[in-house]
Amino acid sequence: MKVTQAEFVISAVGPDQYPVDALPEIALAGRSNVGKSSLINRMINRKNLARTSSTPGKTQHLNYYRINEELYFVDLPGYGYAKVSKSQRQVWGKMIEKYLMEREELKLVLLVVDLRHPPTKDDELMYDWLKHYDIPICVVATKADKIPKSRWQKHAKQMKEGLLMRKTDTFVMFSSETGLGKDDLWAQIASEAGLGPAENVKPISKETEE
Repeated sequence: MKVTQAEFVISAVGPDQYPVDALPEIALAGRSNVGKSSLINRMINRKNLARTSSTPGKTQHLNYYRINEELYFVDLPGYGYAKVSKSQRQVWGKMIEKYLMEREELKLVLLVVDLRHPPTKDDELMYDWLKHYDIPICVVATKADKIPKSRWQKHAKQMKEGLLMRKTDTFVMFSSETGLGKDDLWAQIASEAGLGPAENVKPISKETEE
């Protein structure tokens, strides 16, 4: 998909602040510091539209980014950050749960995980929760550039087995540094958002070969 326009729209804390233009929404969920902002920037060919931070837990709202006047990326607060108070985590949890369960414009959740390591308990809980409510998922394993290519499939298998990932869900290995997986991910997003196949990109299979 050729991105010609991308802009930050709003940091929302509830439905009364969500955009009302009914564009399809692609949400990004993942633990704090897993690289969601870097993924967004790579996908839209911008260096810092989505602000990255070395401080986990910085994203505290639902950050909306409008792409090509066709869809939104919605960056959700990261989970699993111990230094955030329990009460704050509960507030975030309720906000995220309400959005994921009730937002009609939501078409796909990108569950962003770290390819280098097995899934965390929070990753497993998020995946199971999304499956329970039948919310479309694409697992995006970032930081592929941080490990040798010869070990990619071993780590991919580790991630899929750790999540007990269903074969009906798509798995994409991704690198914000090199752009690995960018075209495959755009193809999946375009398909789920009802935009048709991404330009010059063939839709990928539901699961990468072992």
